[in-house]
Amino acid sequence: MQDRLEDVKAQVQTALEGAMSCLPDGELSDAMRYACIGGKRIRAFLVMESARLFGLGDKASLPVAAAVEALHAYSLVHDDLPAMDNDDLRRGLPTVHVQWSEATAILAGDALQTLAFGLLTDAQTGSAEVRLALVRGLSEAVGARGMVWGQALDIAAETAITPLDIVAIKRLQQAKTGALIQFAATAGAVMAGEDPAPLAEYAKNLGLAFQIQDDVLDVTGDPEAIGKRTGKDKAANKATFVSLLGLEGAQDKARKLVRHAEAALEPYGEAAGNLRQLARFVIERDA
Repeated sequence: MQDRLEDVKAQVQTALEGAMSCLPDGELSDAMRYACIGGKRIRAFLVMESARLFGLGDKASLPVAAAVEALHAYSLVHDDLPAMDNDDLRRGLPTVHVQWSEATAILAGDALQTLAFGLLTDAQTGSAEVRLALVRGLSEAVGARGMVWGQALDIAAETAITPLDIVAIKRLQQAKTGALIQFAATAGAVMAGEDPAPLAEYAKNLGLAFQIQDDVLDVTGDPEAIGKRTGKDKAANKATFVSLLGLEGAQDKARKLVRHAEAALEPYGEAAGNLRQLARFVIERDA
């Protein structure tokens, strides 16, 4: 799986650089490119591996994978802003608003979001209906019923009188983190015109396991390895899977979610081997 993940990273980086090669020179385009440096590219991996399950090659799925990563980059740029999560370090580098300014960060995020939807129109499916379905699916995943809503819930929780319980945290994270992961994991089925339900179930469990591991790493992780500050959740007295379940309880929950994710892939047999390995990687990673 690691070789495949590195291959996806390289392909996506090349695609993003190509998509931004025609932009006017200046601070805005510099900030956009900067925001796309690095990252695990798990979402892109999900797009391209889910497409492989249905016989779709990388040429068909790469524009969608690049779109997802551009959208993800936008979300990180905006999440890092002082009015949001107020982070000064991302992927081991100063965040965009620190490197340039808050205004440039907002505009770079806006431009990356629109770039993502433009890239979706390049999906190599041969069907305008499929491309429209992808645009619709991404807009729902990242809008006021998905990622943005999850961020709004997260911000509201910071000043709520009553801390979130486990049900509320799941709802928040399934929107803030899980919705884009689910879009990515089901994109291959959408492109192929196949039933996305098994991959949606896989993604639901994978997304929660991913967030639990993030919560674990905020407690146990090395900031240098992670590339961002740790201990922020505890300092802010923020309710997380770790604060509610305890460290061991959270880790046990993540392992159970991974088993459920793997079980959801049974219809695809050995062809889903990389996706199974990804589920294990998600809770074994140290960054």
